Amino acid sequence: MGKGHQGQGVSEVNTHGNYSWEEVKEHSTKADKWVVIEDGVYDVSQWVKRHPGGYKVLSHYAGEDATDAFVAFHPDKSVVRKYLKPLRVGSLSSEDAVKATIVSDMRDLRSKAEEMDLFTPNLWFYAAHLAHIVALEVLGWMVLWYYGTTWLPLLITAALLTTSQAQAGWLQHDLGHLSVFRRSRWNHWLHYFVIGGMKAASAHWWNYRHFQHHAKPNVVKKDPDISMPYLFLFGDKMPVKWASSKRGFMPYNYQQSYFFLIGPPLLLPVYFHVENLYHVFYKGIWTDLAWTVIFFVRLFVTYGPLLGGLGAFGLYMFVRFLESHWFVWVTQMNHIPMEVDTDNQRDWLTMQLQATCNVHPSFFNDWFTGHLNYQIEHHLFPTMPRHNFYKIMPDVKSLCSKYGLNYQSKTLLGAFADIVHSLKSSGQLWYDAYHHA
Repeated sequence: MGKGHQGQGVSEVNTHGNYSWEEVKEHSTKADKWVVIEDGVYDVSQWVKRHPGGYKVLSHYAGEDATDAFVAFHPDKSVVRKYLKPLRVGSLSSEDAVKATIVSDMRDLRSKAEEMDLFTPNLWFYAAHLAHIVALEVLGWMVLWYYGTTWLPLLITAALLTTSQAQAGWLQHDLGHLSVFRRSRWNHWLHYFVIGGMKAASAHWWNYRHFQHHAKPNVVKKDPDISMPYLFLFGDKMPVKWASSKRGFMPYNYQQSYFFLIGPPLLLPVYFHVENLYHVFYKGIWTDLAWTVIFFVRLFVTYGPLLGGLGAFGLYMFVRFLESHWFVWVTQMNHIPMEVDTDNQRDWLTMQLQATCNVHPSFFNDWFTGHLNYQIEHHLFPTMPRHNFYKIMPDVKSLCSKYGLNYQSKTLLGAFADIVHSLKSSGQLWYDAYHHA
């Protein structure tokens, strides 16, 4: 039945047919993609090109059950289902419908979180967060204006602006996940302002990358955050695979050392700038480009009279250099030390737990990491406002315990150290396999 429908449009197929998993999995090619959502079978072969989250994030689930990803990423599912309706080609056969207890229990936990009203944002929390970002920016300018542009005021201003930029990064992350407002449109509008007008980056570029990461965290060729094998090798399988095929040119057995030179210092000021601009021009995202222009106009208008054009740009790059360290250590502490593998099509709970760990909660850790120290809860419920993560955490721990999944939580410094330890271990695996195979 599945083969007979390959490449056909929705109007040409039996929209009331029942399909087995074997038939659904046949539709997982570049030109022919089916997904299962809530036991409905959908042909998304053409829709992937128009998918607001990008074609890759949906393509990563071709031939699979995308129910949990669909539910996790779409806060207003009634609207999205209108787009799904004409794509439906049938249903999953009853004998293949979800029966796995771990899957149903995870979905029950999400229902409990909804009943607890944990997806409702506290707008005062986000207003205060935005206010302190703006206050830090204003204070940074006032320091130079009042005390002059000698080295000490410059360092103080750079520290204030770095803090403001890092915190704006956490806020744009919330907006990208549609967790600040109930209306998706309002999240999108403020996202443009924060990531574009306050950080000179593209909202579309960020979402395109980040949704893939959430859909398949630490999955080789599907998570862009680990797709840098010509510089770093992660996990315990990728290094051996690369060594066995004699691929790569870096001395990976020293990657824990050169990480300090090309990882945190260069990601934001170099790599992200290049990738961001390439994405904007390649995709023609001119609205995002306009917001970036607004940022630099604001930068030169405010700091140009104090530092000159080159001085203002130099301050900007120095702030990006400092912020890059903050960003890399916080965002990588939860994932690099965890399992990295090809796609094993695990259930939502297992997939997220094997790729993600937490850092112990505290007032400082919550603020410093933008609540990404609750990375497990965030990955399970990406649209949940971050101020509610602690409320669902006990239930997540209980569910993990029930199924023997390791719920890891570390100290902040311990999580940072594990990045280096993991890089060293992966590099040594590559070295041993490369030289002693």
